[in-house]
Amino acid sequence: MRKSQSIEEQQRAYAERLLLALAEQLGERGVTRVFVVTQEGRPTLDVTDCRGAGAAGVRASAVLLVLLGDQQDERVSFLQMATAVDRIEEAAQAGWAEGEQGDLRVELSKLLDAYRG
Repeated sequence: MRKSQSIEEQQRAYAERLLLALAEQLGERGVTRVFVVTQEGRPTLDVTDCRGAGAAGVRASAVLLVLLGDQQDERVSFLQMATAVDRIEEAAQAGWAEGEQGDLRVELSKLLDAYRG
């Protein structure tokens, strides 16, 4: 008998599938990318920019966002996969911003609180 997966395991598996689909589309455009799982167990797509400088972690969140960075304009919905691929390709061609990237975690409890009003 197979045990059912926890919600976290289901979310992680779904994020992996989304990131692998994204990786495939980026690969078709010649964008260098590597799928990795962080020490914390988070699936991540490392995309190298035009300078070959450090890779930026592209993550899938539980709310179906592609997270390119910590700024609001660096988040795209997986529901708009073509737009996400375009944005990542453009960012990689332009080069990643200098300096440390902020926290990419999405706090679901804060989102829920915002909708509860």
